[in-house]
This record gives sequence, structure tokens and C-alpha cells, in this order.
Amino acid sequence: MTEPMLQGKTHDIPKRLVWDAWLKVKENKGAAGADGVTIEQFEADLRGNLYKLWNRMSSGSYFPGPVRAVEIPKKGGTRILGIPNVVDRVAQTVAVLALEPGLEKVFHDDSYGYRPGRSALDAVAVCRKRCFRNDWVIDMDIKAFFDSMPWDLTQKAVAHHTDSKWVMMYVERWLKSPMLMPGGILKHRTMGTPQGGPISPLLANLFLHYGFDAWMTREYPGISFERYADDVIVHCVTERQARQVRAAIGDRLADVGLELHPGKTKVAYCKDGRRRGVYEVISFTFLGYTFRPRKALHKDRKGTFTGFLPGVSAEKLTEMSRRAQAWKLNRRTTLTLAELARAVNPVLGGWLAYFTRFYPTAVIPLCKRINRHLIRWAKRKYKRLERSDKRAWAWLAAVAERAPRLFAHWRYCATT
Repeated sequence: MTEPMLQGKTHDIPKRLVWDAWLKVKENKGAAGADGVTIEQFEADLRGNLYKLWNRMSSGSYFPGPVRAVEIPKKGGTRILGIPNVVDRVAQTVAVLALEPGLEKVFHDDSYGYRPGRSALDAVAVCRKRCFRNDWVIDMDIKAFFDSMPWDLTQKAVAHHTDSKWVMMYVERWLKSPMLMPGGILKHRTMGTPQGGPISPLLANLFLHYGFDAWMTREYPGISFERYADDVIVHCVTERQARQVRAAIGDRLADVGLELHPGKTKVAYCKDGRRRGVYEVISFTFLGYTFRPRKALHKDRKGTFTGFLPGVSAEKLTEMSRRAQAWKLNRRTTLTLAELARAVNPVLGGWLAYFTRFYPTAVIPLCKRINRHLIRWAKRKYKRLERSDKRAWAWLAAVAERAPRLFAHWRYCATT
């Protein structure tokens, strides 16, 4: 719904767009930004806060606050997320709603990240099919992508797709917003877009559409790839082709201010029972799934074969196991088993829904660890079980037989 331009307003931003943006921000939840205002506090004066934001955006007087830096543990160190204030998340979402419909028409079919109607599992499924047809892949890792995107090229790409001056002006302001570090120091930036804001994924996709997708289509039209934000797999026919294309991609990314990570980018052979070559690298990980040679049943379930198949990665299994251990289930003895299930199933069910789409038996080690946590809980809660592992396991098996869907993981592994 649009409205006539109000007198005195420099930019025509429909109020309805601000309202729709708020609904998306509320749905996504999220923590407070640097100003400490939560979604609940913002909502306490929702009408006033949204009107004030619309008024400022329409007049050109809106300036975003600093982005709060949050350190997220990752393999080999930490990743910095930038959490904008709630009001800035709404403002960024207004711009996303204005830009996204037009950009969706030009984005590449093999770009899957943060796009309506597309998912990481879609990208994994397509990658799996293409690994059957092509012997080699380039597993790309762009070094510090979100921290390295050049502002000038990002703004140039935005300007190519909109004539709304307010969108271009506010994108520039969001890119240049300082970051409030955990120690309270205000860090000014000269490149990149902080991960954590609603506008960042769209800007990342737009940048890589021109920096990579369109370039690949132009220079290597016969070579397929899957890209989920900055996670990219490229499929090649021969090792020679893969190494040539990898070098060309490195040069291309350097031209647009990016760099392939030399230690993490690799060329891998899609080894299976049909492919007889012997090579050092025969696996890669994409979106939490490790592709490698795995035993699988034939469709008629008579006999096995070796396929190059995706299954949950060892790193993700370890990460999920550590999070499950942090729940300290054995100490929550004031809860009933049903209450315990209701507490963990939303997270556990989410993990399994994602990581059982392909090669579901790979999650069994995680399921067994959850069962061991339940056994420790049972032995601590019930005196009759505390001295006998055998009795505790028999008790858990009996519960699982009576209520096999009580815990989300019980459909994937027995309680023995």
C-alpha cells in the first residue's frame, strides 16, 4: 500500500513498508543492539517508535547507531557478528523490502543463500547431484568476506538497481556505521558489512552476483556451481580444469578486492566406487555436510555400493554434542521426562531436521550421546536406578517403547 508524498518529506517511503519491516524484525527476534533496547522495549511504544523512524527516514535525518560486536566461537578462533539496534534493524529491513523484489529477478539460479524460497539444503541437494556427474570440485573459501567487501563496488552495485536516493544514502550510512567492541571501544571501519544486520546478506549476494556469479556465467558458461552467500562449490570435469579455474577465480576475486583463503580453498576428487583414481583430497565440507566416499544400500536394498555422499560433518557433530552437554540435563531432576523433552526438542529437532536430509545414520553418534545424558539424569532422579547402568538402560528402553516420539532423536537410534 502506497501513500501520496507528504509535504516537507524529501523521500517517499510508504508507512506500510515500515510496518511490514517491523513485523519481519519481530518475527526474527534477536538481541538488543548497542543502545540496549530490546524488541519488547521497542514494542512498548511501537506506534511512536515506528512513526519517528518513518519521519526521520522520509526527511533524510535518520542516522544509524553503532553496531554491537558479538564474538561467536568458530573453528580456529572467533567470528565477529554485528548486531544493529532494533530501530536500525527495522530501517535496514525497509530497504531490503524495497530492493529485494527487483534483485530476485536478476540473481543467479545457483545462488541459494538468504533468498526467498531457497535453502541451504537445496544447495546441498544440487551439489550432490552434480558430484555424481563431475569428478572434481573446487571448494572455495573467501577470506574474511563480510569484513572485506569494498564499499565503492557495493554502492555501485546498489545504484545499478535502484533510483531511490534514500536507499543509496542509507546503505552508505549503514556500511560506515562504527562497531562497538566488547571492551566498549568504538571501532571505525573502512570496508565490509557486519554480519548480523538484515541488509548485509542482500548486499553480500548483490556483490557476489557481479563479483562471481555473472563473471562465471560469462567466462565459464559450461561450469556449474552452487553458492550460499560466500560458501561456494565449483564442479569441474578434470583436475587440470579445476586447477585452471581455481587460479582464474583467485585472479577475479583479487580484481574486486577479495582473496581466496590459501589454506582452506582446495581442489577435491569426488571418489566413489566407479572412480578408480587415487588422490590425496577426496572430501570437502559444504554447509555443514561433509561429502566423501560412504557405503550405501542399493535401491532394492540388496547389497551395498560406495557413493560420494554428504553426511553431517564431524565438526558439526562435535559442536552439537558440546551444546547438548552444556544443557546439563543430568542436573535438571526437578523436571519430568516429558518436561525435559519439551525443553530440548525444539533445538534437537531443528538439528536433526537439517542433518538427516542426507545420510541420516551419520547423526547416530549424537543421538547416542543424548541418550547417555538421559541415563545420567535418570540415575540421579530415581534411587532405584542410581547403582545399575543395566537397569537404567532397560528403564529408558521401556519408556521409548511406550512413547517412541517423546524425544526427537529416538526415531534415529535405539535406546541401547
